[in-house]
Amino acid sequence: MRIMTSLAGLGASLAFTAGLTASALALDEVKFGTNWLAQAEHGGYYQAVADGTYEKYGLKVEIVQGGPQAANRALLLAGKIQFYMAGNMLQPLSALAEDIPVVEVAAIFQKDPQVLIAHPDTGIEKFEDLAKLPTIFMGADGFSSYFQWMKSAYPGFRDEQYKPYAFNPGPFLADKQSAQQGYITSEPFAIEKEGGFKPKLFLLADAGFETYSTLIEARKDFVEANKDLTQRFVDATIEGWYNYLYGDNKAANELIKKDNPEMTDDQIAFSIATMKSFGLVESGEALEKGIGCMTDAKQQAFYDAMVKSGVLKAGIDVKQVYTTEFVCKGVGMNLKK
Repeated sequence: MRIMTSLAGLGASLAFTAGLTASALALDEVKFGTNWLAQAEHGGYYQAVADGTYEKYGLKVEIVQGGPQAANRALLLAGKIQFYMAGNMLQPLSALAEDIPVVEVAAIFQKDPQVLIAHPDTGIEKFEDLAKLPTIFMGADGFSSYFQWMKSAYPGFRDEQYKPYAFNPGPFLADKQSAQQGYITSEPFAIEKEGGFKPKLFLLADAGFETYSTLIEARKDFVEANKDLTQRFVDATIEGWYNYLYGDNKAANELIKKDNPEMTDDQIAFSIATMKSFGLVESGEALEKGIGCMTDAKQQAFYDAMVKSGVLKAGIDVKQVYTTEFVCKGVGMNLKK
């Protein structure tokens, strides 16, 4: 009888342990779509996959890489992926005007990485000096958005300066009296290698184009129905970013290079150093309240500037396109070394 009792107890114990194991393995599956090919600017997400942070938060996350042929935002709207990496606040604000039901739940970059690049030793020392140049190479999206803001905020810029940018630095390198657009974490590295000189860099964010960037976007109905999952994804991603910037990021970088074989260690190192030196991820409120933080004041100020410059229509309720419910809680700040 004593043996039978012991065996019964052992069986109950094993069943309990098996239940815990099954529960631990029952991770919520999440797909996160980026808006371009894998790079250091996506490092925190890859870090949270590589070091098990997402799993610690009960998530099994698949990163769906963006790129020229990808349609990840369409997949988000169709419910095929749960979260998407929005470029900056212009996209969701425009979506609101078209009744597209998305909401931003975190802003990983406090500053938009968009930069204007000029040649050294040409008398271009301040942002407003760029108005003196006859040519600025930029994409059509840039011309219809931040260039319209530039004309509104800095008298002297004019439509005649615009020439299409074909994502090739050749025309800029050949013309010293020109500037070109780029991401501060990317194009300056290529220009320095190809041109053999350090270009002059003018970050639009530091000149007053103060939009959040690299945002975590989701469908409104998904967030409302899955607040706990959303909070866990945001928290784990924030921890991933602290670990990527200040911890061992080798495994994350290997995943980045696996998804994007053209990415090099030198480019990754340059991008990480630039993100830090220009405060892309950590500046403003993020320094005190953690990566991902957003404020109503900054959101409203950016919208007002876009209305003034004619980029967006007046009458939009800005608070409909973002929520601060999941951020500004100091998550992960203890990981910063």
